[in-house]
Amino acid sequence: MIGQCASLAMLLPTSSLVGGAIGYLIDRAFGTHFLWIVFGALGTAGGIVELVRQLQRDTDRETKGPS
Repeated sequence: MIGQCASLAMLLPTSSLVGGAIGYLIDRAFGTHFLWIVFGALGTAGGIVELVRQLQRDTDRETKGPS
């Protein structure tokens, strides 16, 4: 249980940083200066979606009870 909570706590910052890093690398490759924002936002959105999915799974398990 503690491991699941810790992974949820790290999910959003990690996905944002990874998205921003990918955007930064693409910016460097193509000489642009805005893609890190786009990919950072996509990483954040992906992190939020995965966070909501995990919370829904946990809530469903709690309401159904032990199987």
